[in-house]
Amino acid sequence: MKIALIGASGQVGSRLLKELSDGGHAITAIARNPEKIAKLPGVTAVKGDAFDKDALAALIKGHDAVISSVHFTASDPDTLIAAVRASGVKRYLIVGGAGSLEVAPGKRLVDTPEFPAIYKAEALKGGDFLDKLRTVDDLDWTFLSPSALFVAGERTGKFRLGKDTLLTDDKGSSISFEDYAIVMANEIENPKHIRQRFTVGY
Repeated sequence: MKIALIGASGQVGSRLLKELSDGGHAITAIARNPEKIAKLPGVTAVKGDAFDKDALAALIKGHDAVISSVHFTASDPDTLIAAVRASGVKRYLIVGGAGSLEVAPGKRLVDTPEFPAIYKAEALKGGDFLDKLRTVDDLDWTFLSPSALFVAGERTGKFRLGKDTLLTDDKGSSISFEDYAIVMANEIENPKHIRQRFTVGY
């Protein structure tokens, strides 16, 4: 498939890029600093700005799917959604956050007293993005939330999927960037969560 990846040089974006490259896809890898994008088979690195709707739309036009892997505090959901709409691409996948996941009915992780203050602004903006997506009916969007601890690790291929509730085990709530990338690639290749949020964890 032809996939446009916005934020391809980041922690999560770089793992997604490798997973998609290994899967044989053709990826247009978009970043503010394209020289930081890994040189991998099937990857074309291009310079792009998440705040420039028209330029972004031109870069992602003609692809089968678009992935946003950019910090919510360093982007604007209206601009991103408008760029995807303007490009004519219908399939839009977003690297989500854990903060908007529920820990009890009607209670989000970000609203718990233990939630780290340093991540609060990002988590709240992620929740706003998801709320906005839930009003979008002209794009086949998917919002994939990681578990609470989202870090570099191993590609194990062993994980659980959930919907809107934070996944936990006896070690807490975690997922590696590498295993998260497997799930995102799977969702692109075999869509099962159109216009839905889902989550992955151990």
